[in-house]
Amino acid sequence: MSDRSLRGMRLGAQSMETESGVEPAPRQRVEYRCNDGEQVFVTFAAEAEIPPVWVSKTGREAILVDGEKPIDPSEKPIRTHWDMLLERRTVPELETILDDRLKILRERRGERVKASK
Repeated sequence: MSDRSLRGMRLGAQSMETESGVEPAPRQRVEYRCNDGEQVFVTFAAEAEIPPVWVSKTGREAILVDGEKPIDPSEKPIRTHWDMLLERRTVPELETILDDRLKILRERRGERVKASK
């Protein structure tokens, strides 16, 4: 009976479809170069937006060959919380607010409050 038994397939393990008549999406191969001359080739879809900078497998930044130069990120500095605070208040105002808040905190704790300057 064992030579006449049916063989089954695992569900989802293999596709029953063939690849005949299937056309892959159009692609383009893009070249990037690092400062040390390392070439990096990346394949994108034909309609994809190509980034001006790509990180190579070695971890270095590669720039698109024959592409526009990337915008220097150092042109616009990052605004910190302190910068945004200084846009709303001056340093003397901040010192006054700090003194007032410290006075309230010390009163809650039951500490003696020093006389203001």
